[in-house]
Formats: sequence, structure tokens, C-alpha cells
Amino acid sequence: MSKPCHSLEEINRQKTEDEILAKRCREIFWQIHPQLIQNYCNWFIYIEPESGDYFLDSDRNAARQQARKKYPAAKLMAMCINETGAVGKI
Repeated sequence: MSKPCHSLEEINRQKTEDEILAKRCREIFWQIHPQLIQNYCNWFIYIEPESGDYFLDSDRNAARQQARKKYPAAKLMAMCINETGAVGKI
């Protein structure tokens, strides 16, 4: 039996929640960016927006593991400590 599709209302609710999470994480990122860019350029950062906690490592998986250890069920955002915060290239 296949899983039912999400309603448009549910899709829009999730999109709004994701936008709020991303906005909060970007706010935290740009607050701490000046202190981190000199020593951690091109490292990965995972941000937990409710607490403001963040986890750094030069290895993306290691940073994610640190974050998941403390916040196993939280929604997190990954960024890269660089000029834009972008993790990858489009």
C-alpha cells in the first residue's frame, strides 16, 4: 500500500517551517561568522536554531555527528564557513 500524498496545506506548512528554520540559522551564522572565518575557513558548521548551539569540523560528517549526538531529533542546518555560507556549488 502506498503512502498518501501530502495535502497542499501540509506542504505549505512545512515550507513555512523550513523557511523560518533557515532564516534563524542564517541569523546565527552571520552573528558568529566574523569570529570563525579566520580560523575555520571552509569548515562545516551545523546550527541548531532553538538553542543557538553550533558544531564545527573540517569534515562535514564529523560536524553532523557532533550535532546529532547532542540533538538527535532536532532540525539542523548545515553551512560552510566561507564568504557566502554555501555548502556546495550550483
